[in-house]
Amino acid sequence: MDWNNKKVLVTGGASFIGSHLTDALVKLGAHVRVADDLSSGRKENIQGHIDSGKAHFLEGDLKDQSFVRSVVSDQNVVFHLAADHGGRGYVDLHQAACATNLGLDASVFLACRDASVEKVVYASSGCVYPNFKQNDPTEMLYLTEEMVGPPYDADNMYGWAKLMAEMTLQAYCREWGMKGASCRYFTVYGERGKEDHAVIAMIARSFIGQNPFMVWGNGTQVRNWTYVGDIVQGTILAAEKVDDGTAINIGTTERTQVIEAVQAVLEYTGHNAEIQLQPNMPTGPYNRVADNSLSKQLLNWEPTVMFQDGLRRTIDWYFSTKDKEEVRATLEGKLTER
Repeated sequence: MDWNNKKVLVTGGASFIGSHLTDALVKLGAHVRVADDLSSGRKENIQGHIDSGKAHFLEGDLKDQSFVRSVVSDQNVVFHLAADHGGRGYVDLHQAACATNLGLDASVFLACRDASVEKVVYASSGCVYPNFKQNDPTEMLYLTEEMVGPPYDADNMYGWAKLMAEMTLQAYCREWGMKGASCRYFTVYGERGKEDHAVIAMIARSFIGQNPFMVWGNGTQVRNWTYVGDIVQGTILAAEKVDDGTAINIGTTERTQVIEAVQAVLEYTGHNAEIQLQPNMPTGPYNRVADNSLSKQLLNWEPTVMFQDGLRRTIDWYFSTKDKEEVRATLEGKLTER
């Protein structure tokens, strides 16, 4: 696909992942429209593109039919990343808020269909996979796309909403002739990330010199933290190469335990602290790692940034841009809020 002069909408485009996607699309020459309610995103993430005229920003609620119809109008491609979402604490503790994504996604998809948008690329999640499959951190488990079910057992209301949106988009493609793709993101981290996600929370704790250093869960949880630049590249490739609504894992196969990530943060930042495990805090599944064979096959995509490298980049960004006293004053609230 030639992105030069393509009219592209990014919902949630001022957010962590969305702003990086906006950066990439602007670089490719697309005319980018960003729709965001700024409940989580920050306009400053894309301010340079707004000032240069390479991106046009519209603030509003995508559950509002008049707003969503206005922002999808005349767009060639819609990347739908907007969602009511936070990290593990938010997903576990804000079920009603996450349930609003059911209405949000339905509103966006229907408006895209009515506006004859050429393609919709949906930001899904590893949270669609069954919880019962992910209980043993010692198992060498790699989640393939068909493992989603049946039987289905998605991760909280957030996971169920993502799963329903995938199925909706597939039905629209199959029955109404839309073109689309769903990208199942796995444990994204990187610059512009927020403290409600695990890696940034670890970095923030080290930044303020927390001691004892708090770690949610028992530390054995396995994740495949995937660098945001790799996520963006996979998303763009999905837009270029998938039409039928297929859902594809976008994640590394690199397995890292939470305690290993904590130790890497402490070592790189030079913070010598006692680690205190908190098994009573929100933990999530104990073994969530993607199989990315399908993304290699369909997209010719695989991650290029190893966790240790991406982690160091993220730490350097955080330490160079944050105010220590502000982080210290606000961190506890940010761990479970957007």
